[in-house]
Amino acid sequence: MPETIIGRDAEKKILKDMLDSKEAELIAIFGRRRVGKTFLIRNYYQQRLVFECTGIHETGLAEQLLNFSRALQQAMKSVIPPATPHNWIQAFIFLSDFLQTKLKEQPAVVLFDEFPWIHTPKSGFLTAFGHWWNTWASRQPQLKVVICGSAASWMIENVLHNRGGLHNRISRTIQLFPFSLKESEAYLVSRGIGLDHYQILQLYMAMGGIPQYLKQVDKGESTNQVIDKLFFERNGMLKTEFNVLYRSLFNNASHHEAIVRQLAKKAKGMSRTEVIEACGLTTGGTTTRLFEELEQSGFISQHIPFEKTSRDGIYKLSDEYSLFYLKFIDRARATGAGTWHKIVEGQSYNSWSGYAFEAVCQKHLQQIKKALGIAAVYTEASGWRYNAKKGEAGAQIDLLIDRQDHCINICEMKFSGEEFVIDKKYAAELDSKVKIFKEQTRTKKTIFPTMITTYGIKQNIYYTGRIISEVKMGDMF
Repeated sequence: MPETIIGRDAEKKILKDMLDSKEAELIAIFGRRRVGKTFLIRNYYQQRLVFECTGIHETGLAEQLLNFSRALQQAMKSVIPPATPHNWIQAFIFLSDFLQTKLKEQPAVVLFDEFPWIHTPKSGFLTAFGHWWNTWASRQPQLKVVICGSAASWMIENVLHNRGGLHNRISRTIQLFPFSLKESEAYLVSRGIGLDHYQILQLYMAMGGIPQYLKQVDKGESTNQVIDKLFFERNGMLKTEFNVLYRSLFNNASHHEAIVRQLAKKAKGMSRTEVIEACGLTTGGTTTRLFEELEQSGFISQHIPFEKTSRDGIYKLSDEYSLFYLKFIDRARATGAGTWHKIVEGQSYNSWSGYAFEAVCQKHLQQIKKALGIAAVYTEASGWRYNAKKGEAGAQIDLLIDRQDHCINICEMKFSGEEFVIDKKYAAELDSKVKIFKEQTRTKKTIFPTMITTYGIKQNIYYTGRIISEVKMGDMF
């Protein structure tokens, strides 16, 4: 029995349209490692999948051709393996001969998984694939070919922007993103796991909405137990994942890792120039590509400050897992069962949870807008910072929602294990932020101070008349 596919409604619609279409289809799917690309295709197309070949990481042409031959043997359900092709042109002739028998009444789906890995240097794979598609495959109305790859940047450059045989041949593209909080909850429920919103939020803050990571959660475990098991115990899956993650996605991944490590140190973000200086990189095309590749794969995100252009953009590490790993696991001395239970009591947990909660809020802007009743209003989200001159007070706003209806929500995001309490000192900070923002930007718009918290805010004299709107974690699910 195929497993139920949680969420992914827009993607399922594309896959259905592709199956129903009256012509040959070539679809490209990309998304980071373990996000569920293969799972989606195998489960959605279970009845129609006639051939599947998965590339092998870091091996040569001979091994990839042998691997192709074994995939063909499996598809043919043959005891005797077919001859190993001498090159990719011959491999695709073998594949066409096999597919001829399948393309009768029903649509047939062919899957090339980890497509970038099959294209080894000087192997001619991509050229042969393009030739096969143009001369034979594209003329088979029942044929639906899916190519998958974790290396988003490679897929975009070599497949979507291909200048050779594949130029403009991709009929549909799916970029698969991690689950949202709501989808993560639905996924856990489908596995018989009933955690409350606060526990799911903490899990999400540590490892994001990656289905393969969430799959490791067992019934009856608290979030603290799960984090302990996956990150701190000797064979924890997420203890070693970081070393493989970037290497499996990027060639020469050491530069990508260096950028991620720098951004992990500065949760408030860094300008492009600051990152380049800190990593000892040079300005130019190669570095631009590093930023693009990390952004396309969802590891970093660029935030353009209020009323500024992308030249003033601030980069932040937006991958929850990488941030958690670099903060608590990388080069850490404390490991073993029970480590996380101790960390949760300390100061490093408080500073991390504040930033991690902010990052989750940034990813759930649509849900926040809906909770504020402005889902249909055109908005632009940004941050804002005023670096004080001598004798002045500075201010930083991590999220402001600039609305077309002439209002601005200045959002404060606070993670807390209970109702958040606004005290005299924090109230003065809030007032100062709003005042400095109005003075420095000279905005004529109405300002709505807004709080985004886990369990809401305790009503007291500092809350009344100061906070106009509030959003709780439940609104993000």
